[in-house]
Amino acid sequence: MNAPLVNAVETGKNIKRLREEKGITVKELQKIFGFDTPQAIYRWQRGEILPCLDNLLVLAKILDVQVENLIIQNQIK
Repeated sequence: MNAPLVNAVETGKNIKRLREEKGITVKELQKIFGFDTPQAIYRWQRGEILPCLDNLLVLAKILDVQVENLIIQNQIK
């Protein structure tokens, strides 16, 4: 049976690419999410951590994509 496995690094690269395509800065995302610092967003983009589900939903809305289009998956056997 094949099961999807989230590729955090590729998902982070995808988040960064989509953000840049929309012309949204990290600072703007920081304000939208109400973060004190931009570190969480940078960590998302580097694939060190993944946004929680709530933040993924907001991010998808901001970037005008489906959540499924934010997440990059690998198949495991």
